[in-house]
Amino acid sequence: MAHDTARQLKSLVDAGTPVYFMHGNRDFMLAARYAGQSGMTLLADPTRIDLYGTPTLLMHGDTLCIDDTAYQTFRRRVRHPLTLALLRRLPLALRHRLARQARAGSESAKAGKAAEIMDVNAEEVARVLRAQQVCRLIHGHTHRPARHVHAVDGQDCERWVVPDWYARWGYVACDAAGCALRVEDLV
Repeated sequence: MAHDTARQLKSLVDAGTPVYFMHGNRDFMLAARYAGQSGMTLLADPTRIDLYGTPTLLMHGDTLCIDDTAYQTFRRRVRHPLTLALLRRLPLALRHRLARQARAGSESAKAGKAAEIMDVNAEEVARVLRAQQVCRLIHGHTHRPARHVHAVDGQDCERWVVPDWYARWGYVACDAAGCALRVEDLV
């Protein structure tokens, strides 16, 4: 299946549509080799871009959820270069089983957490916007699709959250006039 997906992405790229990929909390092991096979360009998290003249920060978003200390500890451990190297040496079937177990553990852990801890921390959002010198942030992870306004140093900054792709799919569409959220239910 992964090879079929890589071939389809490569066809899309070869037809002239650039494809960019930023690691998330479930696909962080996707490596440069697969990106090369599929024609994707890997983006660092975070990535600062100029979007129609507006400096914009793209992030996965999980690092903004600093109140979820258990998740942040897990994230640091699992993304450590030594952990990644060890995981990549395991047979694929075992990695898939470990991923399923981690997903089940994550769902179980989320059930016992207050919703506020799993959302972004407003002070962290302001700190990141200030540090990156941007007034627009687009991220996922929390998957509560919306446009949020944050006052940072007396200036209104916008934060766009993209949805997950389980019950609905969507994206943030931007042009020279600004951004808009596009969300549709999956059929």
